Amino acid sequence: MAKICIYGAGSIGCYVGGRLLAGGSDVTFIARERVGRQLREHGLTLSQFGERRWSVPAERIDVSTDITTAAAADLVLVTVKSAATPTVAAELAGVLRPGTVVVSFQNGVGNADILRAALPNQTVLAGMVPFNVIERGPGAYHQGSGGELEIRRAPALHPFTSDFEKAGLPLQQHADMLPVQWAKLLLNLNNAVNALSNRPLKEELSQRAYRRCLGMAQEETLTLLARAGIRPARLTPVPPAWMPRFLGLPDAWFVRVARAMLTIDPLARSSMSDDLAAGRATEVDWINGEVVKLAHRLGLSAPVNARLCQLVHEAEQSDARHAWTGDALLAELRAASRGATAGSERLPA
Repeated sequence: MAKICIYGAGSIGCYVGGRLLAGGSDVTFIARERVGRQLREHGLTLSQFGERRWSVPAERIDVSTDITTAAAADLVLVTVKSAATPTVAAELAGVLRPGTVVVSFQNGVGNADILRAALPNQTVLAGMVPFNVIERGPGAYHQGSGGELEIRRAPALHPFTSDFEKAGLPLQQHADMLPVQWAKLLLNLNNAVNALSNRPLKEELSQRAYRRCLGMAQEETLTLLARAGIRPARLTPVPPAWMPRFLGLPDAWFVRVARAMLTIDPLARSSMSDDLAAGRATEVDWINGEVVKLAHRLGLSAPVNARLCQLVHEAEQSDARHAWTGDALLAELRAASRGATAGSERLPA
């Protein structure tokens, strides 16, 4: 039986690893001591939107804080926050066997490249987790939205596909993951809007002003992607190019035609919102910040996404959680966009 290691047992790592373990796979977790203690005491209780449940008793869970645990793995799933990727890459380089398959199930578009540069003797694949996972309590994780795992196609992946199928998490394989990653990032641009709103995702997305904020961030990104020659994949019934206009529909129309988008747990929030609530650094620089970096590479600007980055960083530093109304946030982003346009008009030719 293939040995699978989850490096970074947070919400995504515990949920995906727990589902694999419940499906009969041999899974080891590398986690912080706090999470390790919870898993040893409480085991794993997993749930999915639609009331499906899985349970793994504590005695079946192999969890460690020791990186050398990964030395025995045939497959390593990296689920740490993006800021930790360089450190994780260096640690794995010292322990993994040649030929080990490493999958980046992380936000952003560049984590697999960082891992690949540090792990030339391993097969490193970009992956993508489309769904939201909520930590409901010690060892309890809930999948609050839908979607299937996406991954770069490779022959080295074949020995492990049955593990994911048995877990009910079939892998959708692609020859090129970059369009998929950018398509996911377009959707993840809502993480910042949701975090700043301090509302559940379903409530936030049900309000037109917040959706217009997301639409502005997406429209700016789509313009830059077109300039860069990148065509994002279609992950939803609505093509990416139509999404900003679709988000601007009146609330009643949007609710009628966007049932799939709103089929999420009523209490679910973005991981960025959860990070702010817990006083943790967010991944905004690997989501909206990726758009800003793309703009700089093209010699352009991304004022809407840049302003969202600034607002989230301000929220990270604040002692009190501020909830932006949709109208106030929309006005802030429009002002940022107008200011950038006026500034560009003053630049010398």
